[in-house]
Amino acid sequence: MKGYANPHLLVSPRELQGLLGPRSGRPPLVLDLRPPHEYAAGHVPGAVHLDLWGVSLIDTDPAPLTAFMWMIEHVLAVHGVDQETPVIVYDEHSGMRAARAFWFLEYFGHPKTRLLDGGFTAWSRARLPVTREAGPPPPSSWTGTRDAARLATWRDVQSAIGRPDAVLLDTRTDGEYCGTTVRARRGGAIPGARHIEWTRNLTADGEYKPAAALREMYEAAGVTPDREVITYCQGGYRAAHSYLALRLLGYPRVRSYVGSWKEWGDREDLPIEVPQQGAGTKATCSDALKDEEGRRSTS
Repeated sequence: MKGYANPHLLVSPRELQGLLGPRSGRPPLVLDLRPPHEYAAGHVPGAVHLDLWGVSLIDTDPAPLTAFMWMIEHVLAVHGVDQETPVIVYDEHSGMRAARAFWFLEYFGHPKTRLLDGGFTAWSRARLPVTREAGPPPPSSWTGTRDAARLATWRDVQSAIGRPDAVLLDTRTDGEYCGTTVRARRGGAIPGARHIEWTRNLTADGEYKPAAALREMYEAAGVTPDREVITYCQGGYRAAHSYLALRLLGYPRVRSYVGSWKEWGDREDLPIEVPQQGAGTKATCSDALKDEEGRRSTS
């Protein structure tokens, strides 16, 4: 699929239809991460609704991190996740809501997690069945096995600053990265971070770009597979999206900073910078912001 090193992390609409068919054996658990009203208006047959929007962690010290992950683990189990059943997540496109659920499941060590490439839009475009019927999720008492290599805390990020074998990837908008859009106590970026907004992972149809395009984009910014990559955004959603893009490319060491800018920007004891030159890009912040304003005016 599209030249990826790990194509099994995505599923196409037609392949998912086959997995849900009567002759497919054990069907996957399908999780719909869209807002409730969109799920109610129509969804993939058999999909269970799970809305994790707004559920973020802003303190990655050990005690709050443990409590937060226990809560997420419980929510996933309540919605039918177990160790044996494959899980497929989706939202409107190949979006950040589904990517965040994907990242949580990988962090908890689920062995068979995939994302529907193109999301519900691609499913509908393929004229596949849609239903408004909903039933209860299957019972589960699942507990995961946490994989610390998938997650970064503020301490991990602090120790990565300036290391030649590590790179921080800022997936936020130009305005957030350049410090003109302030969504925490302070605006700006983590020192040395490379900036590639998460939407650049996607085609115009809302699917992940082919491997060659993604690889060229990331390597041009210095985000290379020989380095440990730590992604961040505001609350972990966009960071998870770029985490998945790098996983598709086969990057061996990728983490998501789950506290992201809300934690980092609120803590005045942690260093920040307000970039004048977009790290890893050819455009200055001034030029990048003009481009962002232009895109909004034509959207």
